[in-house]
Amino acid sequence: MANNEWDRYFMGLAQHVCSKSKDPSTKVGAVVVRPDLTVAAMGYNGFPRGVLDLPERYTDRPTKYSMVVHAEANAIVSAKSDLTNCKIYCTMFPCQECAKLIIQAGITEVIGPPAMDCQRWEESMKVSTTMFREAGVRFRGSGQP
Repeated sequence: MANNEWDRYFMGLAQHVCSKSKDPSTKVGAVVVRPDLTVAAMGYNGFPRGVLDLPERYTDRPTKYSMVVHAEANAIVSAKSDLTNCKIYCTMFPCQECAKLIIQAGITEVIGPPAMDCQRWEESMKVSTTMFREAGVRFRGSGQP
């Protein structure tokens, strides 16, 4: 299978994983892939294990933002193996907090949509971009070689 086919496959898997999120407004999925093209971990955005994911918590933005664990973070913490030199496929451009975790985990490439044109996340995405560049983490838009 050519690289583009693998990218489509893993992005499709990330899209499928995000469907498990109970967040009614933003569903995000992430898939960490080893260099041998096997899945190391997957995650979607949601509340921590054991925390009640009640609909009213998702509709109250301050509560939701303070409680939700992002898809990238969930994938990283659920991994049972070293993630050095892995790739992560994300359905949304990683925020600065997730970018820090991606870098610290040793992931070397992020594949997904480019940073959104969204004022609420603009500063965070700029910081992510800067950190990825400085740490040598390659970002590639999904569908790009």
